[in-house]
Amino acid sequence: MKHPKKDTAGPAPITVLDEDGPADGPVASVMVFNANDPSGAGGLTADCLAMASVGVHPMPVITGAYARDTSDIADHFPFDDDALLAQARTILEDVAPDVFKVGFVGSPENLSAVTALVSDYADVPVVTYMPDLSWWHEDQIDQYLDACADMLLPQTTVLVGSYGTLARWLLPDWDGPRAPDARDIAKAAQELGVPYTLVTGIPLPEQFIDNALCSASALMCSEKFERLEATFVGTGDTLSAALAALIAVGTELAEAVTEALSYLDRSLEAGLRPGMGHVQPDRLFWAHDEPDNELLIDTEDSDQPFLFDFPPNETRH
Repeated sequence: MKHPKKDTAGPAPITVLDEDGPADGPVASVMVFNANDPSGAGGLTADCLAMASVGVHPMPVITGAYARDTSDIADHFPFDDDALLAQARTILEDVAPDVFKVGFVGSPENLSAVTALVSDYADVPVVTYMPDLSWWHEDQIDQYLDACADMLLPQTTVLVGSYGTLARWLLPDWDGPRAPDARDIAKAAQELGVPYTLVTGIPLPEQFIDNALCSASALMCSEKFERLEATFVGTGDTLSAALAALIAVGTELAEAVTEALSYLDRSLEAGLRPGMGHVQPDRLFWAHDEPDNELLIDTEDSDQPFLFDFPPNETRH
């Protein structure tokens, strides 16, 4: 799949809040488009728990529903675009979003609807997460990825996805003498209008993985972790939701990525297996009684509550 470069005004910039912050009410609100996941692994459940952990008010718009257990996705049932827009536009008349987060919306028609909506909010950043779609039919995957590249990516501020998913999607004809790196993926994303790309799960030697935030011209930050033995589900939704929430409260982008990865890391360390399948992140690890799993909150010098203050990389995944 080859995608032409778009002539567009481009995505919204990321704004860092001033020190005083808002006068009252929640620090920020994030409108999130995603499917319902009855297993609790990903989808809107992951989004809402991760955003609430940051202290952000989520505005969930359901785009469809998975039929799945803790091991596999059996099917997906998308809402129609009218139902999606009715949910979003009704609440947007009442609550102003600080960030949009777009997960899996289920169809090219829904991608078109989301794109039209977010384009009306030119100053609001958009975090787009592209999940692994290998459970879907190949023709549906191709149609969805093409629609996302053509419509949503030109409105996207930060694209999030795993190395394998993004490389296969954005660099399908790569024939270089080496495997593409995160910068190569970010360059391909920028050709479609995306200024920043967070590439996760980059394979490294000796059971390590890297996570890199890049623009087309620079590596902005990277975090390396040791791979855990367990198979996790819901990590991408958790990470992208935490990132969207941290951006919404005014955290500088590279710092927001580091904080979101730390939050995911501790969620994985406290991971739970609610059924017979895969392990899920425990996004509420900070609410447990164990002192080592407390969420450290420093509000003495800031009016922005619930920003994470984690010790440096004491956990691994």
